[in-house]
Amino acid sequence: MGRSITKKASFKAGKYKIGYQSCDDSTAQAGKWASSKCSANGNAYAQDKSVVAVIGTFNSGCAEIIIPILNRAPNGPMGMVSPANTYVGLTHSGPGTVAGEPEKYYPNGKRNYIRMVAADDFQGAADASFMQQQGAKSVFILNDKEAYGLGVATDTKNSATKLGLKVAGFTAWDPKASSYEALATRIKQSGADWIYLGGLICENGAKLIADMKSGVPGAKLMAPDGFSDFTANGASGVGMYITVAGQPPEKLTGAGQDFVKNFGAQIGTAVNPYSTYAAQSMQVVLDAIANSDGSRAKITDNLLHTKVTDGILGTFSINSNGDTTRNPVTVYQQVGSGKSGTGKTFKVEVPPASLVKAA
Repeated sequence: MGRSITKKASFKAGKYKIGYQSCDDSTAQAGKWASSKCSANGNAYAQDKSVVAVIGTFNSGCAEIIIPILNRAPNGPMGMVSPANTYVGLTHSGPGTVAGEPEKYYPNGKRNYIRMVAADDFQGAADASFMQQQGAKSVFILNDKEAYGLGVATDTKNSATKLGLKVAGFTAWDPKASSYEALATRIKQSGADWIYLGGLICENGAKLIADMKSGVPGAKLMAPDGFSDFTANGASGVGMYITVAGQPPEKLTGAGQDFVKNFGAQIGTAVNPYSTYAAQSMQVVLDAIANSDGSRAKITDNLLHTKVTDGILGTFSINSNGDTTRNPVTVYQQVGSGKSGTGKTFKVEVPPASLVKAA
């Protein structure tokens, strides 16, 4: 994705010749992002004088580790642009964050991080509002105990409470469990007609979905963007609702529509919703480099003053916290499973500010 945009720019940003390197924050042993790998990556970026900005990370927990490392980078701070992090505490405080956030991620007192997507106070508000609109009477909320999962689950719980939607339960699932039958029985006994899975599919999510479907057959399932890999949710995921903090690819216009068409033809399949956010992230970095003196500090300053007109994601700017002013949340319904699994756009929500604040 990043290479595609960089190649289109002929590997240049203004007068500067640039390079692009893709890095992995996962390990084979963990089967997902690993804190040790994130720390090693962050330090490698900071110490390599040729690196001037970072695009990523995908997971908010990894971003918690890398942001402060880049914040203290030599000749920095070094800028970081995420196309996918949604945990609220990375940029601003709120009911779903912990003490010391977001200040603890910026030890030198200057911001060096921005994101292209809406934070989970928007996603939680949109998710709770959607369930209420669909006739939910009671929701049982689960989380995977990680920063992102617990955060978005808490945001959804707070928003549901604000809306008067009953929260029948709020608990964590064990990613290492071999079965969730007992948890399903507990949820069924609670009388909940909706189950919310706040977390990541890689935390044994497919098994969790399957056991919820079989153990609480009358309940509807909903999850945030941690379950947006529709090919991984399994057959039981068909029919469940999944939100992504962003605009669906097919609703983009102008430069966004062109990108979706061209990139889709290049990869030979439907464009993942986060692909457009990654592409916009790369374009923002290229512009920040082009308008700089080549230093990390100036590139970072440019990122924090980002204003985009008619870009891939439309027209928006970045506020002083590093958040975008464009905050749609798309509700998808899963159709198909396995390699044919995909999400069909069900509705685009922009929750009211009062509900976002309550999240």
